[in-house]
Amino acid sequence: MGFKRKKVDGEGEEMEAEGRGKPSFNGTEKRNVILPSMIKNKDKRSKVYAKQKYEKKLEKQKKIKARDAAEKRALELGEEPPQKMIPRTIENTRESDETVCRPDDEELFADIDADEFNPVLRREITPKVLITTCRFNSTRGPAFISEMLSVIPNSEYRKRGTYDLKKIVEYATKKDFTSLIVVHTNRREPDALLIIGLPTGPTAHFKLSNLVLRKDIKNHGNPTSHEPELVLNNFTTRLGNRVGRFFQSLFPQEPNFRGRRVVTFHNQRDFIFFRHHRYIFEAKENKSSTKEQDGVAREKVKARLQECGPRFTLKLVSLQHGTFDTKGGEFEWVHKPEMDTSRRRFFL
Repeated sequence: MGFKRKKVDGEGEEMEAEGRGKPSFNGTEKRNVILPSMIKNKDKRSKVYAKQKYEKKLEKQKKIKARDAAEKRALELGEEPPQKMIPRTIENTRESDETVCRPDDEELFADIDADEFNPVLRREITPKVLITTCRFNSTRGPAFISEMLSVIPNSEYRKRGTYDLKKIVEYATKKDFTSLIVVHTNRREPDALLIIGLPTGPTAHFKLSNLVLRKDIKNHGNPTSHEPELVLNNFTTRLGNRVGRFFQSLFPQEPNFRGRRVVTFHNQRDFIFFRHHRYIFEAKENKSSTKEQDGVAREKVKARLQECGPRFTLKLVSLQHGTFDTKGGEFEWVHKPEMDTSRRRFFL
């Protein structure tokens, strides 16, 4: 038989005291912590989400106004303004690397003076590039190659045919080419680039992705035959410096600024983004400015970029000493899957 337990004196009061300290789950508090994803009605869910978003925006604007007021007050009082907050990104929280180039690294400068690209970069030799394909070419391959011929000055195209790559290297060396570019295709799409420095190497293998040809770029421009300016951005390590100098050796070192052409290799998280632009100066009438004495309005010159294409992304797979040799070649650097264990580890 069950029996009712007698309540000990003071026990009820202790339970009530404990209950006061715990949060109560009534309807009002539920309404405060409810999330938009918990609402099934679409109209109500969108309204709650819009309201929360607006409140966050107001809170952010209040913080910005308070920070600006503090800076203004500090400047008026002659004090140092509060330090600006730097957002945490993957780039500025990258793992420390011993191979990062430093301006006082004498060993790095000695290696630069003795590397294979020095004669071209010192303008002792004019770069001359041979472009070819793999044995089984695709439909987009020739279009990509024709655009690369317009990007790289002093470049020529030769059909691959059935020739072995070592024979093509020998032929290019005899014809005084300084570099050889092989465009590899897979499933009718270019997917890799093999760049070989001649006559002594090195050989770089890149994975190619996100290819957009000139005709697919909206409001694209047509490049001229002037030598382009070259921009190499964010190649900070020794390996990155070597890869950047390899790209630099493909182009003449005397850009013609009249052509207003710019070729950019931008490294971000070991992905190398290639862009080809032409900058344009436009003179527009400045409506806000007052007219001069002769009645002519002042003109304001604005500069803008017009993309010429192609546009693609490269990722380094391997860097090999000497020319192409799959069996006896010595590799400087090879990408392996176990290197991708951390999102904040970069090699270029």
